[in-house]
Amino acid sequence: MSRRASLPGASELFRLTSSPSTPALDRPPVPAPPEPLPEPDPESGQLSRSAARSGSGRTKHDAKITVYVSGDELLAMEQTRLNLRAKHSLIVDRGRLVREAVAVLLADFDQHGEESVLVRRLRAGEDDEGETEG
Repeated sequence: MSRRASLPGASELFRLTSSPSTPALDRPPVPAPPEPLPEPDPESGQLSRSAARSGSGRTKHDAKITVYVSGDELLAMEQTRLNLRAKHSLIVDRGRLVREAVAVLLADFDQHGEESVLVRRLRAGEDDEGETEG
């Protein structure tokens, strides 16, 4: 006899339990059309979401990575997420926040290459690591 517990499958867990005549359950909700994105301001030099890349938002993703962050980085991310919600009425999860940050960083790299924020920060990180090893 197996010592493993027998668990229900996904079809049993997610089956409809109400009558089929309930209209809200008959069809999936229709997503709202995306809002037009603002154009970048050439004078300020700042990137906007309409740069060459943008985060994928809340869609089904086919790839996953695991990223370890420090407690301070996680706290800063949560504070940013709450700030976006409180001051800008933007409700985002951590995944969306990370995808948008990556999209902005990659767009800046595509646009500025050697002078991009990514290259400058990675070079500064190499300098810091080199000083501690010596």
